[in-house]
Amino acid sequence: MLHVRPATAADMPTIIGFIDEAAGWLALKGTDQWASPWPSRPERDERVRRGIRDHCTWMVDDDGVPVATISCRPAGNPHLWQEPEQHEPAVYVSRLMVSRSHGGEGIGHELFDWAGWWAAEQYGAEWIRIDVWTTNEMLHDYYAKRGFSFIRICDYAGYPSAALFQKPTNEITAADLPRLREVPRLQRPAGWGPSTPLIGSAELRSARRWLRRHDRPARRLAGVAALHTGLAVAHGGLAMLHAVARPARARRRGRRPKAP
Repeated sequence: MLHVRPATAADMPTIIGFIDEAAGWLALKGTDQWASPWPSRPERDERVRRGIRDHCTWMVDDDGVPVATISCRPAGNPHLWQEPEQHEPAVYVSRLMVSRSHGGEGIGHELFDWAGWWAAEQYGAEWIRIDVWTTNEMLHDYYAKRGFSFIRICDYAGYPSAALFQKPTNEITAADLPRLREVPRLQRPAGWGPSTPLIGSAELRSARRWLRRHDRPARRLAGVAALHTGLAVAHGGLAMLHAVARPARARRRGRRPKAP
């Protein structure tokens, strides 16, 4: 039985083992992803260690044995995601890895939907966002087939994971999470104080239903409201803002570059 839990310092060797195992498998697929630690092994390891220390990394156990991991944050890399995008609430996932012993079981797909579902429930995230290894077109196809849209390739000198993808969280349903039932306490976006209540799932779903019955521009408020427009949610009820919704900005949807 699968179980999601926060990663601890004791999981560090397991996560590094997942990276090394994935690098070997990727090499057989003809990609240079993770062929060597970027930019160096100590700096790579420190990123992993920081994700654990900041309570952003999660492990999936199968009957007590770690089989997958994911890291998720409420803010993206400012070198990759533009300022207007960073004003949209989202969950940014990274280091999504599944042990080869459980490859092909759909755990990775369910795990990023799990992160997106709970980020939407807890702080109104509109998007799951991920930066993918720039040259790994096989991985680009993987995300495209699972509901992600290609945004662009960033011109960030030397950074190897600059293909940006995103998926709307409002397309995720509870049926997409048949095995991962744990409720996480995700890291909150900047501006959420320790006393700010999390958005209740029932209240947020009620708000989404209300917004779907109104003009399309208003849909941007689903989830954003608590952060930007004052949708006040308390555990005893829901106060809907009466201001007029700003017209939605046109989505910038890039086209995936064709291979030469």
